[in-house]
Amino acid sequence: MQRPQHGGNRAWGAAIAGCPAEAILDFSASLNPLGPPQSVLQALARALSAPDPVVISRYPDPDYRELRTCLARRWAVDPEWIFVGNGAAELLTWAARDAQGREVWLPRPAFGDYERALRAAGVTLRGLDLWPSQGSPTLALLQKGIRADKTGRVLWLNNPHNPTGRLFLRQDLLPLLTQFEQVVVDEAFMDFLPGDAPLDAGSEVGELPRSQTLIPHLEAHPNTIVIRSLTKFFTLPGLRIGFAVGHPDHWRRWRQWRDPWSVNGLAAVAVAAALADEDFRRRTLAWLPMAREHLLSGLQALPGWDPWPSQANFVLVRCPGSATQIQEKLLRQHRILVRDCLSFPELGDRYLRIGLRTLTEQEQLLSACREILENS
Repeated sequence: MQRPQHGGNRAWGAAIAGCPAEAILDFSASLNPLGPPQSVLQALARALSAPDPVVISRYPDPDYRELRTCLARRWAVDPEWIFVGNGAAELLTWAARDAQGREVWLPRPAFGDYERALRAAGVTLRGLDLWPSQGSPTLALLQKGIRADKTGRVLWLNNPHNPTGRLFLRQDLLPLLTQFEQVVVDEAFMDFLPGDAPLDAGSEVGELPRSQTLIPHLEAHPNTIVIRSLTKFFTLPGLRIGFAVGHPDHWRRWRQWRDPWSVNGLAAVAVAAALADEDFRRRTLAWLPMAREHLLSGLQALPGWDPWPSQANFVLVRCPGSATQIQEKLLRQHRILVRDCLSFPELGDRYLRIGLRTLTEQEQLLSACREILENS
């Protein structure tokens, strides 16, 4: 079976472990272990049990007006500035096609789907090394070599950064927006920080920093598109739902390329329920800093393991030996799946990316890692 390019492939892990996929404890996908919210499951059950379940018996509104209005209300923008898609992956495909004939600057290491989408679109790709030998990646490196004429130049970023978990400050991002003809910012993990929506969890969020989303600044920067995922925070990857925020001129082009009804009716029902569930959001933001500190400190205690500070719901850790060998031992001996970083070529076979889970599950992982070290 081919090595997966993404996390969450429990079938691949089960084939190595020799067990059913349901028996795998999955740390490879960066999903919220507290979800899906009960409010979402209840909303889906009501929709499906109705005498006439229109959510599946009728075509969705091709303009997704109610869904876009719901999202626009949540992020305080005009509904015309919202474009919904079949997960962030579809939106990345249209953003890449939008860049055809231009030069795209892509800081690396980067999520593999960026390069997949961009190469499929036939753009001129310019990789930028944001992986210094010491310390965290810095956007200051982007300032070097940027010519005065921005025509034909596009920048793709993600924030918080995948795979390092680094959060770039808005004050550092805003000056970059004026230096490119178009900017695409993937904020797939931004939901895990408080403050980018009307809900203010205040003291409940502990040590979490505030969101650095660029959504409030898009009107001043119509060349910029923000892409968001709705599946990671609410644990809904099987429903495939994401959205982009930007000037409506972008969507006039994208609508010409997309398939009709790319978002199904069940996903739209789930989103409306999820966004209304403030209790789930508060519980997640209260759980996150404690779980992350627990995993970081546990990994730091392992001899030779070097985890990176993270502001996302995952931790990148440098291993003392082959990461893929550790991954295989965790599967065969403990039925635990972690993500290798071979899809990030700059990292090679020395890094694992580990998603946060419950403290009990994290203890199970740390105990398994200690056992592997002791027997190696």
